[in-house]
Amino acid sequence: MSEKQDSIYEKSGSAGKKTSVLNIGTYAPDGDSDENLVRLASPRAKGLLGLVFSRFFLIAVLLILQIAIIASLIIMFDEKLGSATTIHFIFAIVMAFYLFNKEMDSSAKMTWLFIIAMLPVGGPLFFIYTQSNIGHNKLKSAVNSSIDESKDRIPQDESVLEEIKDSPSVLGLNKYLNNSGCFPLFKNTDVQYYPVGEEMFESMLDELEKAEDFIFMEYFIVDEGYMFGKILDILIRKAQEGVDVRFMYDGMCEISTLPHNYPELLRRKGIKAKSYAPLKPFVSTHYNYRDHRKIMVIDGKTAFTGGINLADEYINHIVRFGHWKDTGIMLKGEAVSSFTLMFLQMWGLRKEHRDFSRADISFKNENGDGYVMPFCDSPMDDDKAAENVYISMLNTAEKYVYIHTPYLIMDDEMKSAIRLAASRGVDVRLILPGIPDKTIPYALAKSHYKALIRSGVKIYEYTPGFVHSKVCLSDDCKAVVGTINFDYRSLYHHFECGVFLYQTPCISDIRDDIEDNLEYCEPVTQETIKNTPLKYKIIGVLMKPFAPLM
Repeated sequence: MSEKQDSIYEKSGSAGKKTSVLNIGTYAPDGDSDENLVRLASPRAKGLLGLVFSRFFLIAVLLILQIAIIASLIIMFDEKLGSATTIHFIFAIVMAFYLFNKEMDSSAKMTWLFIIAMLPVGGPLFFIYTQSNIGHNKLKSAVNSSIDESKDRIPQDESVLEEIKDSPSVLGLNKYLNNSGCFPLFKNTDVQYYPVGEEMFESMLDELEKAEDFIFMEYFIVDEGYMFGKILDILIRKAQEGVDVRFMYDGMCEISTLPHNYPELLRRKGIKAKSYAPLKPFVSTHYNYRDHRKIMVIDGKTAFTGGINLADEYINHIVRFGHWKDTGIMLKGEAVSSFTLMFLQMWGLRKEHRDFSRADISFKNENGDGYVMPFCDSPMDDDKAAENVYISMLNTAEKYVYIHTPYLIMDDEMKSAIRLAASRGVDVRLILPGIPDKTIPYALAKSHYKALIRSGVKIYEYTPGFVHSKVCLSDDCKAVVGTINFDYRSLYHHFECGVFLYQTPCISDIRDDIEDNLEYCEPVTQETIKNTPLKYKIIGVLMKPFAPLM
């Protein structure tokens, strides 16, 4: 255990009450109480009557009704045409040729062929429905239009690229990312790495208090409680002081954590707010594309990202799945402009809201060594930017690749890249949760263990709890920290963001954290795979064909 970390795993937060990681406590700085926190939403009505008369119940009923009608039509077609062997054969042949010629992940093609084999007529109809993107094309057009209008907003400093001319892999990655977006490589940016959410939360509060011009925030999960209450208190005060405060969150929060009118409640406090793709009583494929990003930008000088959402489990204030292991980073300097632009692109889905001028702000940080390249990935194009960044690191690694991820639901390309790296002698280590948050993803991750270990990959499970961190580290010189999991949802269906780091001083902190973390992990072996509980083996087998749809 490194002295520098001050045994971070023996306490729940740098300012919190010390507890053993194996006897998890909660993060509760002295003098603070939930009674003093700002809450905008009224407590949700509890009990059966509260559920029945809620907006969510009405939407859920309408969605279930529509799904039932669609499923009934599919079954009806199969029943009416079930005996028509010729029609079955024609459908299967046509769909097979179509799928093999379509630009699609090979695992997804196998999934659809399996569905079509099970439902020879209804399967193709279901495929056609999903590919038609009903209710989605308008959103796709808005996203791509906003990105296209700002694609050249932040120019690349060619002198920076000249400095790394002896690093062809980094130059190539920069060129690749900028073919589809605006992702310059920066110097003059200081990077602070946080090995737990508790530490980053304290820095977030400190930096928010310094805001003078604007605060931009975009998060996947927001839940009123200690963490968001402390942040919300600052946001309201800053808005009253004239700071431009904008807050955006994924619309799925309306299902579990926030009321549907929460943006209006925030606006009453002076905060400009909106939710991305909120749930509505209409079945649409666009619900599959969620905003999984976590971005906080302050005055164009400071930015935060990582796995940490705005809910109490992320700082271990409450315990859900044992100790919540998460990570994040803070940027100060020129690279912050990229996160400003990312936020404004999503904020400006409606043309009247588009103004990218704040992204022009650039602050040099003379203390910032190394190179920083923030990037994001959109499910609205045909490019798998996030996955290709990970694969590039695996393919160019010479000594090691260490990976933190909560989920391991991979396509063939990612699985091959991991196995190839290990097979050619690279020390590949995967650190995954010991306590899962979801049964099916946990079972699907275990279904990959045997093949990976056979190729030389070392797999570890974090026994004290749940790993939510998304980190990829290579050769003491490269790292990615962000929101991107090693699963289909992150790599294909979500808006994601991350930061590629090259030769930054914080890389040594990332390595220290991972090596410290390993002390609390159990290695996965052929013997432990044999002893996997039967339910996980069965679920893994049954759900494997449907993994690309999850």
